[in-house]
Amino acid sequence: MSEIIKVGMADLKTCLPPNGITTLGLGSCVGVAIRDKNNKVGGLAHVMLPDSTVIANQTNIAKFADTGVVELVRQMEKLGANRRNLVAKIAGGATMFATSGRASMNVGERNVEAVKSKLKELGIPILAEDTGANYGRTVIFYPETGEYVIKAVGKPEKSI
Repeated sequence: MSEIIKVGMADLKTCLPPNGITTLGLGSCVGVAIRDKNNKVGGLAHVMLPDSTVIANQTNIAKFADTGVVELVRQMEKLGANRRNLVAKIAGGATMFATSGRASMNVGERNVEAVKSKLKELGIPILAEDTGANYGRTVIFYPETGEYVIKAVGKPEKSI
């Protein structure tokens, strides 16, 4: 019997088949889904901010792209994942609030860029993404198949 494991905001979890992983309320946050395409070990991180180095005394490494992605991979490797077999899909990074035209203030965009940068640094290819726009998303990741289901209010459900 499979279960769907819940990931909170600024949190991450791993799982083995046939289980899935979900997170709610990805606005400017990014849901980073990673799987080992051979043994199907999977994980999902709910990343809130791009860079842990700009906030002093931070202890929640899952909160940031630079530390959360690394920790997710570390935990997956403990379950038997092989880094050479890892692939990723990402969702979220929306612009939820209008800014005064300063792109540098767009947390969603910066989160997506930071996640992509860290995945590239780790040699993990991104197979698909559903990022940007101006609406929140709820996601469910099934590491066994690699299916990443994205739900958004007023939008058709999609799978990437």
